[in-house]
Amino acid sequence: MLSLALPLLLTLLPGDPSIVFNGRSGQVHARPPRLDASITVDGALAEPAWQRAAVLSGFSQVVPVDGIPAADSTEVLVWYSPTAIYFGIRAFESHGTAHATLADRDHIDADDNVQLLLSPYNDAHQALVFGVNPLGVQMDGTIVETGSQKGSGSFGNGVQALPTPDLSQDFVFESKGRLTPWGYEVEVRIPFKTLHYQPDSVQSWGVNVIRHVQHSGFVDTWTPVRVASASFLGQGGTLDGLRDLHRGLVLDVNPEVTQRTPGAPAVAAAPDARWQYSPESPQVGGNVRWGITNNLTLNATMHPDFSQVESDAGQFVYDPRQALYFPEKRPFFLDGMEGFATPSNLVYTRRIQQPVFAAKVTGKVSGTTVAFLSAVDDRNTSLAYNPATGQGGRGPVYNILRAQRDLNAQSRLGFTYTDREDERYSNRVADADAFIVLGRLYNLTLQGAGSRTVDSTGVHLAPLWGAVLRRNGKKYGATYTLTGMDSAFTAGAGFISRPGLAHMNVDQRFTWFAERGRAIESFTFNPMYDLLWKYQRFMDGKDAIEKKLHFNVNFGLRGGWSVGGALLLETFGYDPNLFQGVYVARPPAFGGDTVPFTGTPRLPNRDWVITAATPAWQQFSANVLYVWGHDENFDEWATSFINLLDVSALIRPSDKLRISPEFMLQSYNRLSDGSWVRASRITRVKTEYQIARPLFFRVVGQYETTSRLSLIDESRTQGPLLFRSATGSFSPLAGFRANDFRIDWLLAYQPSPGTVFYAGYGSTSTPDALRLDQFTETRYRQNDAFFVKLSYLFRM
Repeated sequence: MLSLALPLLLTLLPGDPSIVFNGRSGQVHARPPRLDASITVDGALAEPAWQRAAVLSGFSQVVPVDGIPAADSTEVLVWYSPTAIYFGIRAFESHGTAHATLADRDHIDADDNVQLLLSPYNDAHQALVFGVNPLGVQMDGTIVETGSQKGSGSFGNGVQALPTPDLSQDFVFESKGRLTPWGYEVEVRIPFKTLHYQPDSVQSWGVNVIRHVQHSGFVDTWTPVRVASASFLGQGGTLDGLRDLHRGLVLDVNPEVTQRTPGAPAVAAAPDARWQYSPESPQVGGNVRWGITNNLTLNATMHPDFSQVESDAGQFVYDPRQALYFPEKRPFFLDGMEGFATPSNLVYTRRIQQPVFAAKVTGKVSGTTVAFLSAVDDRNTSLAYNPATGQGGRGPVYNILRAQRDLNAQSRLGFTYTDREDERYSNRVADADAFIVLGRLYNLTLQGAGSRTVDSTGVHLAPLWGAVLRRNGKKYGATYTLTGMDSAFTAGAGFISRPGLAHMNVDQRFTWFAERGRAIESFTFNPMYDLLWKYQRFMDGKDAIEKKLHFNVNFGLRGGWSVGGALLLETFGYDPNLFQGVYVARPPAFGGDTVPFTGTPRLPNRDWVITAATPAWQQFSANVLYVWGHDENFDEWATSFINLLDVSALIRPSDKLRISPEFMLQSYNRLSDGSWVRASRITRVKTEYQIARPLFFRVVGQYETTSRLSLIDESRTQGPLLFRSATGSFSPLAGFRANDFRIDWLLAYQPSPGTVFYAGYGSTSTPDALRLDQFTETRYRQNDAFFVKLSYLFRM
């Protein structure tokens, strides 16, 4: 009983009442004390410094219903020393033991957790996120205010949601926690060396605290956040009166060495050839981070190791006209990447493939956020490089500049310039954009850009433009989008999924909330109307080539359940660019000749969608997506029966073991005879065992199979489709079956960001079928590799 009452007793001890800041009472401008003290971060708030700390209390619920007192009490203690800021978290849990596992970094979303949001520039534009679970396992990243508080995906139901942090970046900070009879408590120390902040002698930082409670699915915040708002970060509080902060010398030196040993058949053409390994020379590289001032940081890298320790997760190609987007995972590019965020993805650092040298400067000066990156890529990435001879080309040079000027507390004006210089090729892009908050609920994003590309065909100038108006109301929200991009627009350092289009979208959301305690907590109806033109057709005032009308619904259920559904009504206009060189051999009834394939002018679709998500239980959680109905079959340009299934789960048999299985199925059946013209399946299982907090072992297995029949003119003549070569000969678009099995294992020791030891193995096989005995046979293995990586962070 004494241990249960002690935390409450500490909060009731007599003292200065001004150190308690109750969020629900509007006391959101806290003044933490400056103490010349240091503590051991051990998860117990027992040192005298904690008794003198400011206390952030009076939390409010924001999900599923905002504006009401939090069901579970939370206290966050704050003080700072000359070199670091300290947070002590007391999270009271009266419903049983909190969810807590010994997870890898950034994998605590299924645990109870508390996230500290810090905006050292107090600009309501972006925040650093420092999250911890009850054991002190860390998650960290950034939130950039975009004005949208709608959660969505490929088949999103438009429910309101808090901004999701980008967890790509890793920051150096200390944390440790422990479970208690009354909940849990965690100590956090964030050194000022980790942060950028203002050069002022006395300053205020933006702050908020988010608590995720897994037993109920509720989310609480220190300040009373309203989801119905044009800005989430703008509703936070402040830490005032911060003075005499000493960052000291910020110089991080991070050398690294990697050795890779790839394997392949000794004779590639012989199926029974002996497997042969060829060790590569160790690759030595490194990174340097220098704090030029409190608000500017220089990063540089030379011959970095950019090998991935886990292959990219498989993705289905829903539309072959669109490029697949893979997120950045490389540490050098991740640090400070929020400064390069632009509308329309004009900056995509994976374009820089194997840099020989790169450097960047990030920070904020006099109300202007600046980010500049320059890189020299390896010459084998040049457009002029001949891989057969190893000759030609020089390394492409990239320069990327992004600047954002604060207009007021929440609005900003942005400018972007990118260039890529290659042998006999160059591309430059200039962009101006603005994010403007209009009152309490509305915000507007504007963008105008132009590209200049020089290649062997000449000089090409092309525009890009767009506008997005959002209303983030509690019961009614809407997004109105109009964008355009000329077919010649090129972003040499960016990502354009499908160029040459104009796009209009009207996306509305109507939400009803039930009384507290009801089985159905909320209901959302989300109609969406979407039009797509080829850019020149839009400029000429012609009809849209794609028209979509979606009706989405979502039920938020008590305990964290979510169930949704949708009806998708769509039409797709024929795209001749997708069938260049394709002919059809028409049967005698249709002329008996071979003519260019022209396709059905417009395909109608009608799809049904069901989604479901379980709560994040202690040992299990799952998500399901199922789509069926009539959908476009791009292989034959015909309407087909579609079945699309995506089932994923998180299984936690113990507090150290995590198993993440996922199964994806995509099939198209011909309306004429029901045959599967194309079927793709991806089975992926990730298993992680956390041996200790900094040490884990991971195995990822992914089996992907695709089968396709020989293609025919399904919607018209039933004649076979043929491809005409440059010589004029015809060949059928024949069927095929492809199997691919990928396995990666990794032993990782990561005591802190920048200090790592990796030992791993990866292999790719092409078995004939899903038979385990074939996965290990050499004759089915295509390639494999062992690797070892060692890096150490020297923090001066």
